[in-house]
Amino acid sequence: MEVLTVTMNPALDREFFVDDFEINKLHRIFDLSRMDMTPGGKGINVSMALANFNVKSVALGVLAGYTGRVIEEELRKYSSLITTNFVHTDGESRENITIVDEKNHTITEINAPGPVLDDESIEQFFRRYLMTLSRVSYVVISGTVPPGIPLDFYRRLSKAATDKGKTVLMEARGQLLTNAVLSDSCPKIVKPDLRAEKKCLGKELNTLEDYIDMSKTILENGAELVILSYEIIKDVVATREGIWLLDTLLDVDISHVLGTGDTYVAAILYYLLRRNKNMFEASKFGYTAAVSKLKYSKKIFPTIEDIESIRDKIKVERIA
Repeated sequence: MEVLTVTMNPALDREFFVDDFEINKLHRIFDLSRMDMTPGGKGINVSMALANFNVKSVALGVLAGYTGRVIEEELRKYSSLITTNFVHTDGESRENITIVDEKNHTITEINAPGPVLDDESIEQFFRRYLMTLSRVSYVVISGTVPPGIPLDFYRRLSKAATDKGKTVLMEARGQLLTNAVLSDSCPKIVKPDLRAEKKCLGKELNTLEDYIDMSKTILENGAELVILSYEIIKDVVATREGIWLLDTLLDVDISHVLGTGDTYVAAILYYLLRRNKNMFEASKFGYTAAVSKLKYSKKIFPTIEDIESIRDKIKVERIA
């Protein structure tokens, strides 16, 4: 195995494609191709995207109840390149609902909280996490956590991996991210999750200068690559060599964004594992992969050929 993905709050993702979607109205779907059900949660999505790139990974997390069993079964069916290694606990894993209106280019998401985890389940997971670290080179810690997880848990995971010489990529938000970044074990690759709010490390991000300053702050705390989503399609990318703004020349459908961030992460890891260790080039490849995902309406991950076919459609501007 090469990559360990951590998903503390897996989900069964359900997508419904409804043109002219309105609230307070009955919508019927008669075409089965207009709906989809897949295993989900950010780390699980990364494992699925990595499998498309022919990279083996271990998907580690906590599952609960009938929904949890369905998630694990569907993930095993998806690819033999994914090894499942889940702790099972009481309660019920969550379901996430996404309503895509391709006609009006909107996406509506409803995400459940997940099961409440007790101390025993958390410690059982952590022991399994420590044992799995010896088998991989890269660790992806991403997504939300279910009720019961302490807010310093991602810091604890990052420190354990860093102490064993592993490269950590973290995509998270709020205090979970803040506690990890502002510690002695800041992840090497930091991709704040800015979907819910444009806020990072407790600070609002309003102007491009705010994004530049935040990138510098995270780098100063020990990161080697920082990726900040800017204006939906654009990204601010920072390394110790500089800061760039990435954009695409393609006309893309923003209602297809489900899974783009996880595609981005998986493509960065693919590049670092299969090509070279240049962080900026890896980030460009990741951005290109995310853009190539936008041509698929469902949570379908692109191939390497998809990514290579649009590499000349990416615009790179140095901004600091």
